[in-house]
Amino acid sequence: MKFCYLIIICLYPTLSLGTGKAQGTTTGKWWGVASSQQKSNLVVNRAGVPVVVDQTPLNKKQRKLIRLHPGSLSAITNSVGMSKTECKWQFKERRWNCPTNKNDRGGRNLFGNILESGCRETAFIYAITASAVAHSVARSCSEGSIETCNCDYEKRGKGGKGWEWGGCSDNADFGSNFSRKFVDAGEKGRDLRYYMNKHNNAAGRRIVTDNMRRECKCHGMSGSCQVKTCWMRLPTFREVGDILKERFDGASQIAQTNNGHNRGTRRKKRIKHFESADPQHKHPTASDLVYFEESPDFCELNKKVGSLGTRGRQCNNTSIGIDGCDLLCCERGYRSEIEQVTERCSCTFHWCCQVKCETCVTQRTVHTCL
Repeated sequence: MKFCYLIIICLYPTLSLGTGKAQGTTTGKWWGVASSQQKSNLVVNRAGVPVVVDQTPLNKKQRKLIRLHPGSLSAITNSVGMSKTECKWQFKERRWNCPTNKNDRGGRNLFGNILESGCRETAFIYAITASAVAHSVARSCSEGSIETCNCDYEKRGKGGKGWEWGGCSDNADFGSNFSRKFVDAGEKGRDLRYYMNKHNNAAGRRIVTDNMRRECKCHGMSGSCQVKTCWMRLPTFREVGDILKERFDGASQIAQTNNGHNRGTRRKKRIKHFESADPQHKHPTASDLVYFEESPDFCELNKKVGSLGTRGRQCNNTSIGIDGCDLLCCERGYRSEIEQVTERCSCTFHWCCQVKCETCVTQRTVHTCL
């Protein structure tokens, strides 16, 4: 009886509450592929394209996926840089400014200990990294960098009045499916954090596919545009970041409860449905970012929670927003210093082909948090 009892416990899926950590997960380790992609770690195909990394933080499913799609490794590596750059840009004026570890080799610590918390900053990180994989892979397909995919040629023939499908549409569907298989392969467990991560991954990918735009080129005598050929183009990754930043500000806090949702049965596919922490708020949609723990205030240095503090940060003394000195400096005050800035000015073009500039020295006041 004890043996049977243990089997039932192992098979019955539950939603763990409490710490919010994704227990036993390898989530985020794939971020280390950017730092581990060195020549000694690569296997290349006949064309010299990197196929798979021998010693990386990738799990078996992720390595298998790269083997199936030669050339995808470079796209994944590129996506890590994309997500880091965009995250820093979007939060450059916030208390939490998306700090990253420069010498991270394992991947898991790339964004620091903030990932130990199920807060909204963690939600953004998962969404931006998943969307970066989808975006980078889709673009690589269009460029012919991945052997198993190319342009999206499903849109062919008559499109609308005065235009038709043609050209090379970005393969957003392939990129999104690849991102789902690759990124979500790092998620393990059945606790609330597991579902939070997967939801935010999907929300990030959705931004890419939902914001494709149609671009067209005119054909005809003297630009008469008698016929237009159109194709679908990915949004810029800055556009993806801007939308995700809006979703971050409006993120939904979910309840730490397992009253029937996220459960399902072994016979049926799970239906992941979150309850809002505030009963007065509606349930989050598939496009919303979700979190279940409050964020630190990020005012003081606390590496345990991923906070570097704001001491020494430059602030805007005329702003009443989060970048203003009162809020950014957490009401500790700030000092103002005058510094000299040397820059090029009064530039003129001389035929042919030089640009000559003068050197100007100006003064500016810099405000720094105490």
